[in-house]
Amino acid sequence: MLVPELIVVFAAIYLGSRLGGIGIGFAGGLGVLVLTLGFQVKPGAIPFDVIEIIMAVIAAIAAMQVAGGMDYLVSLAERLLRRHPRYITLLAPLVTYLMTLLAGTGHTAFSTLPVIAEVAKEQGVRPSRPLSIAVIASQIAITASPISAAVVFMAGILEPKGISYLMLLAVAIPATMAAIFIAAVITNFLGKELKDDAVFQARLAKGEVTLRGANRFEAKPGAKRSVLLLLAGIIAVVLYATAISSTVGLIENPVLPRNEAIVVFMLTVAMLICFTCKIDSAEILNASTFKSGMSACVCVLGVAWLGDTFVKAHIGDIQQVAGSLLHDYPWMLALILFFASTLLYSQAATTKALMPAALMLGVSPVTAVASFAAVSALFVLPTYPTLLAAVEMDDTGSTRIGRFVFNHPFLVPGTLAIVLSVAFGFLLGGLLL
Repeated sequence: MLVPELIVVFAAIYLGSRLGGIGIGFAGGLGVLVLTLGFQVKPGAIPFDVIEIIMAVIAAIAAMQVAGGMDYLVSLAERLLRRHPRYITLLAPLVTYLMTLLAGTGHTAFSTLPVIAEVAKEQGVRPSRPLSIAVIASQIAITASPISAAVVFMAGILEPKGISYLMLLAVAIPATMAAIFIAAVITNFLGKELKDDAVFQARLAKGEVTLRGANRFEAKPGAKRSVLLLLAGIIAVVLYATAISSTVGLIENPVLPRNEAIVVFMLTVAMLICFTCKIDSAEILNASTFKSGMSACVCVLGVAWLGDTFVKAHIGDIQQVAGSLLHDYPWMLALILFFASTLLYSQAATTKALMPAALMLGVSPVTAVASFAAVSALFVLPTYPTLLAAVEMDDTGSTRIGRFVFNHPFLVPGTLAIVLSVAFGFLLGGLLL
């Protein structure tokens, strides 16, 4: 029954991709329904551990946004980009990477994309260059963020294999940062120059291209404080996770495990922001980051549950077919994760669905760590929210999706960045792990 059930999985994922957004999670639930009641497959584990982390982190981020912290961070980013506009293609991905690293969600890129597009236009730089690599950086940074659900889950399954949370970050952060920088340098030469782009010239002649200039920013009273509180929470998470790690052993038999600690710290940060910055907690429910985060929870719920249900039902067959292949060609894991994430549309969901199975198949921990960045191929199909936002915010028309769907400006920088991240991951993993 493997083939019919696999068809159900792909049909559900296809339907979810057509619906987009939270609909991916709905379709995952439908897939579980068909597999369990239609094929009598035992349901897999619901990924509550991943969902609880996303919810807690998003609560803190949304509280910071309501307090004005997100606008404050964007103002700092705009100041940096306008101070060095000629290096926009190199600095834009650095900004989105660091914001995602800090926030644990790539949706923070939404607020910086308009700034990137405007600064590029002002300098006569083709906006598709900085916009494309900035979106890619915001996606790959998820696999290096100390508080992202994907990283926390990955650390949890690697801990018994002798790789601690801190060791995972020690490989993931430098590997992805170096990859993004090199990809940005190459991206700076992709596509025609803006002045030579026929679409841009046509829009310019029609008066459809506008320049808004720099924004005047007035910080809310608690904006800086909210950012500092979130930063303190992230530092606390890293320090606590290090202290309870078996490789460090400062705290033996901790009462509070790592996942629960992240939830507690982030909820505490959200409470402190509400209390000290004097914001109305009811406004958090309407924050854009809160809405996108809760949508991500539903997506992970449906898709990761569907993946776990199918994999556990056929783990024996998968081991027989894929075990020796992955043993002989470990880099194949990165390829599998790459294509899986294009369909699952979530780093956390892809990690949850496939990484435990990969380790069960005998994939080495070093290979798993090195391949981790490949779960970020959310750019292949041009339907991811931040990708679409970049297209919409570029009124020059340089960031456009071609007639053949896959010929869009995100594909080459994204693929290059992931290939380099995996290569650097193997290099650093071999040295550090």
